[in-house]
Amino acid sequence: MVSLKVTISDVAKLAGVSTATVSHTINETRYVSQETKDKVYQAIKELGYTPDASARSFRTGKKQTIGFIVPDISNKFFATMIETVENHLSAHGYHLIIANTEENMSREETNIRLLTAGLVDGLLIASTMDDFARLDEAIPTGFPVVLVDRTFEEKKYSSVCVSNFQPIYRSVCRLAGKGSKRIGIIGGLPRLSSTKERIAAYREAIADCDLELDENLIRYGDSRENSAQHCLEELLTQNCDAIIVCQGLMASETIIYLHKQGMRLGQDIDLVSFVDYDSDINQLYSNQMDCITQPVEALGEAAGEQILARIENPDAPIFEKVLTSTYKPSDGAGR
Repeated sequence: MVSLKVTISDVAKLAGVSTATVSHTINETRYVSQETKDKVYQAIKELGYTPDASARSFRTGKKQTIGFIVPDISNKFFATMIETVENHLSAHGYHLIIANTEENMSREETNIRLLTAGLVDGLLIASTMDDFARLDEAIPTGFPVVLVDRTFEEKKYSSVCVSNFQPIYRSVCRLAGKGSKRIGIIGGLPRLSSTKERIAAYREAIADCDLELDENLIRYGDSRENSAQHCLEELLTQNCDAIIVCQGLMASETIIYLHKQGMRLGQDIDLVSFVDYDSDINQLYSNQMDCITQPVEALGEAAGEQILARIENPDAPIFEKVLTSTYKPSDGAGR
């Protein structure tokens, strides 16, 4: 038996409206009363109707799809953000395509060129580039883009990010107030704006707290799995009495490593941990360390909002949205 495809005319007939009304309801191209919308969507549900995406794309010039280029899809920080972005876009009738660069600049460049060649309506980019000109050259003129989490000094594209300057600064000052003299820090890739800001906050606080700045106490991982251990080994040989770890995955690995070394948090060494996502380890040790919690869900929500706004109004002024992390000293610690 041949199964006939349900058409928009079938939906219109069941809902008791015109095909134009069904089209306007689905595409939100004209006002339709809520009562009529309910009839149309009920008919769609009963008939199992699926709108022809290719036909709609041809009519509107839109693919109803957004691309999101991320540096590490296995990192729960980005995985959580992706989920939030996807939920927001889905509620507005858009789909999401993910491209994983693995912190590789060439892969990012390739993915940008691929996705902007007619596959998506707009692009979210958590860039790993060290050169803005290289990023800019890969993006077609006028293409809707929002930079996420990582930004550049050049303000050509809208962006949403999180500032961690004040939480890092406060954490260094609190550690110094407790008597720490050799405070180490583990940042992400040196080329990233997020890393630069965190290290700058650390340097400023060290100076303001009259501590000696020792470059050997500044270490860089790549924010990916198994990148924290070598940094920790080097810092411990420098007789650190406190460590700040500027990324959630590396912070979790730090807790495990210190535990294996028999070091007690808050007693043998003080730790300031970034919290990028829900983690059993963070919950287990939260009363033994300071925590800097990033608003990852709010970041994803803002990214989704901004890219849709950019698509609707490509000529709007560049918009920068900056969220702030929350700093929470360990239980019993003075502020």
